[in-house]
Formats: sequence, C-alpha cells, structure tokens
Amino acid sequence: MIVFSTWEEHGGGSVSYLQKYLVDNYKISQALISDISWISDGVFPAKGPVISMRDSLIPRRSFINRIIDIAKKHKVAYQLEVEGSGGSDAKELQMAENVWDWCFVGAAEQFVHTPNEKVHKKDIEGMIELYKALMKDL
Repeated sequence: MIVFSTWEEHGGGSVSYLQKYLVDNYKISQALISDISWISDGVFPAKGPVISMRDSLIPRRSFINRIIDIAKKHKVAYQLEVEGSGGSDAKELQMAENVWDWCFVGAAEQFVHTPNEKVHKKDIEGMIELYKALMKDL
C-alpha cells in the first residue's frame, strides 16, 4: 500500500488516522517512511539511499536488519544514518496504540529548506532500486 500523508512538518499529521485505518482494514503493521534525508556527518551525495537507524526515535533493530539484508541481497548501495534529532511520520507510528515496525529510507539532500536543494540523481535511482527490492521481499 502506498500512502501519502500530510502535515508532518507542522507538528503532527494524518498518520495517526491513516495507521489505524491500515491496521483495521488491511492488517498492515510495517512501514517504510519514504522521504528526503539530509547530507550530514557520514552521509554523502552519490553514495546510495539512506537507511536511518535513528532520528528523534529509534526503529526496531530487527526491522532495520531485514532492510539492510534485503539491500545486500539485491546488491543495492545504501548508507546508514544515525541522527540525534529530526524526525518523520514515524513518530505517529511509534506512538500509536498499534505495534508498527518502521524505518526511514530515502535519498540524502544538500541545502535542505533553501532554494538550492539538491539530490544526486544516482541516489534517486538507488532509492527506486532499493524500494523495488523492499516491496518484493518485505
């Protein structure tokens, strides 16, 4: 299922409603948060999409390991990220009454929130390849 959420940048969003709907109607309990990450210490352009091990919250390690194993199996380049702050729609999933496995997986961007935002084409291509593999194997 592909779900487009809203309002994440404004202190909450539609994910709390959407996650309940997905659990109640489709028994879905795992999510990939597809968004843009930041170029930061240890995250570089043209080195593959980012699999985030931590932002403001911490996803379950066993789920991260499954994602990494799938990337390795399909020989898709990736980068691991550990951030001390920031966040995504995952917060709404982790705080939900239902148990969710989740992980942020996305391309890294330079010059975030400026008119000069830039993502390397190779990272977008890698992100698409990784998501193809994850959709097949998860």
